[in-house]
Amino acid sequence: MNLDKAVKSNAIPIETDADLTQIIDAIGDAKIVLLGEASHGTSEFYSVRAALSKMLIEEKGFAIIAVEGDWPSSQQVNRYIKGFGEEKNDAKHVLKAFNRWPTWMWANEEIADFVEWLKSYNIKRDNNQKVGFYGLDVYSLWESMEEVLVYLSRSKHAGVDLELARKAFSCFEPFNRRPENYAISTMNFSDVCIDEVSKLLTAIRSHEDNYTGDEETDLNLKINALVTRNAEKYYRALVQSDTLSWNIRDQHMVEAINELINYHGKEGKIIIWEHNTHIGDASVTDMKNEGMINVGQLLREQNNQIDVYAVGFGTHRGTVIAAEEWGTPFKIMNVPPARTNSWEDVLHNTGAFDKLFIFTDENRHLFNDWIGHRAIGVVYHPEYEAYGNYVPSKIGNRYDAFIYMDQTKALVPLEETEPLR
Repeated sequence: MNLDKAVKSNAIPIETDADLTQIIDAIGDAKIVLLGEASHGTSEFYSVRAALSKMLIEEKGFAIIAVEGDWPSSQQVNRYIKGFGEEKNDAKHVLKAFNRWPTWMWANEEIADFVEWLKSYNIKRDNNQKVGFYGLDVYSLWESMEEVLVYLSRSKHAGVDLELARKAFSCFEPFNRRPENYAISTMNFSDVCIDEVSKLLTAIRSHEDNYTGDEETDLNLKINALVTRNAEKYYRALVQSDTLSWNIRDQHMVEAINELINYHGKEGKIIIWEHNTHIGDASVTDMKNEGMINVGQLLREQNNQIDVYAVGFGTHRGTVIAAEEWGTPFKIMNVPPARTNSWEDVLHNTGAFDKLFIFTDENRHLFNDWIGHRAIGVVYHPEYEAYGNYVPSKIGNRYDAFIYMDQTKALVPLEETEPLR
């Protein structure tokens, strides 16, 4: 059977959110569900992920949401939806914590609606049943160091750990909170701040019984220390190799995921929101040829097959929020029709409607020829996308299910603020 026939015979039309229940059924007893996106600026990807997440929470008991965002900023959301600490006005106010470029990824109307739903859901439940919202990324070096330092300075049991935190913080002070300054410095000094952040994380893990507390303060300390250690590795790798820095980042996200699962108990169920390039198994894409690994691949390798379920997303055309250069203001950009003979082009030409696919042992082989699959990042040049925005993939093995939206629109940022660089 050729690909066109396979698509036509396996496509399941999507008309309402109710049609997504077929994916929920296919997920079965999986404990780790990865929900992707083909861009960081498409409204439908966010709204459909939210719809799926609500179903997983209400029908299957998922209680952890982990996203491709910074831990300290995400903690503001987590505290808001769980009712920890000072009450904030509303979700939009809380989402202002995402002030690092690209702010629109999480400070947007679609996420604000979902956060308010999470808060309403949690109000009716005991603390041990509430859904949490956590960040997995590695960029928050200085913010995470500050969180560790503030916590330890208030603890009666910090002792030597506080001195280690102060040494780590002072080591990074000369770089003026600019990661590129630190990265460049590592070219001239072999050790730089490696020992300081490694010793800090080891000490906190060794003394974790000293740091139990309410409102997940112990988890917050541990993950911020982990970010500090791995962010140093990531920024040091930036001047060495794109592949190395990519792998360190995704390895960190998996390490953070495992910390969250361990903290909430082995039976805890987690939903992960990240780009397709992170959640779709890299071993069945051309990323493998570059020596790159990713979150989806590592989680599949570390867990039983039935415990991990990955859902990819795609679109044929529409609009998207992105920027022309790193750190510059965002724009609403046109997404041109998909490249000829790409995965998205085939899905459009075999029926220009929203649809989903569920890949099983019976039909995966029909979708495992190499084909280009579109990926749009936060930096995007639509006029050149045919030359660099398509990842050759074996779709049937890269994902367990795929959601295709034929025409999509840009998400709605909360406000058009100048990005922090």
